[in-house]
Amino acid sequence: MGDAHRVGIVGLGVISRAYLDTLVGHPAVRITAVADLDAARSAATAAELPGARALTVEELLSSPDVDTVLNLTTPAAHAGIALGAIGHGKHVYGEKPLAADLADARAVLEAAGTAGSGVGCAPDTVLGTGVQTARAAVEAGTIGRPQFASAVMVTPGHERWHPNPDFYYTAGGGPLLDMGPYYLSSLVHLLGPVRAVTGAAGRLRAERVIGSGPRAGEHIPVEVDSHVSGVLEHVDGTLTTLTTSFDGVATTAAPIEIHGESGTLSVPDPNRFDGEVRLHALDDTRWRPLPASAGYADGARGVGLLDFLTAGGERPPRANGELALHVLETMTALLRSAAEGRRIELTTSAKVPAAVPLTSAALWRGRQE
Repeated sequence: MGDAHRVGIVGLGVISRAYLDTLVGHPAVRITAVADLDAARSAATAAELPGARALTVEELLSSPDVDTVLNLTTPAAHAGIALGAIGHGKHVYGEKPLAADLADARAVLEAAGTAGSGVGCAPDTVLGTGVQTARAAVEAGTIGRPQFASAVMVTPGHERWHPNPDFYYTAGGGPLLDMGPYYLSSLVHLLGPVRAVTGAAGRLRAERVIGSGPRAGEHIPVEVDSHVSGVLEHVDGTLTTLTTSFDGVATTAAPIEIHGESGTLSVPDPNRFDGEVRLHALDDTRWRPLPASAGYADGARGVGLLDFLTAGGERPPRANGELALHVLETMTALLRSAAEGRRIELTTSAKVPAAVPLTSAALWRGRQE
């Protein structure tokens, strides 16, 4: 593919700006095309990017000037765009989740395997110094053998700040499928894959009110569970208690805590790249911060795509399709467990991605040798 990887972006909504801030000017990337259902938005974005063309989605997926498709569409469209890209012999990296349902996600990976295409998937926040420093501490035996963990995500709902929050409350949305990938991807890095789950879920309101933007005050229906809890059984026997909710105002719970035989780690928000990792050793009297020791320093959205593009044959990309499929099955199994009232064993697994050594922002942004 030459020195610079040719990337076409499908979907130019809110999240695309964060990706562009990371990718534009990076020596490993050349954005050659953009596409959106809103043609005016495509044209305006292309005008900001020297050498990029505004195309229709179909034109971009078949363009000979695109090697990798960056799929930033809504969850319901993830599989269709990915399959279209793979069908034209392209690699694809997408926002999470990998697809809105497990069957579609499996189809994406099967098609990629047949075509020889690579599949990558967010979140990449777990590659930052927050989660990676915590992982380094666990792997170094700082807390002894992990015994159990907790993971908590509580918000009053994204409709308070997002101008078009409808997809958060339709198929493929909800607190688990929206925010769960951050927590579950982190937990796989920290404790390994999951073998079985038991879940419970509820839906406390039939509609939400948009709080910002031109649609402020508009009521939208809630079609998915807005509170999901469950227990994850990791392959090594560790148990994680998980809570994800769009029904609470706030919480004082740590986003993730790992409890070991000789200490407890408090892990920062996995929706961020950084944050303070704290240790409370068994014989200590207080929490102590750990210095950043691993991860992409000052990480930003899109670092996972850079990792995907530059992995080469030395190692699998860290934000890879196998991990995304396992995370999606874990989430859908939790929802099915809640609906059916039973424990569910998973059919997928995933290799724990390679740890990220402490990497300066200048280095991963391609600003020095």
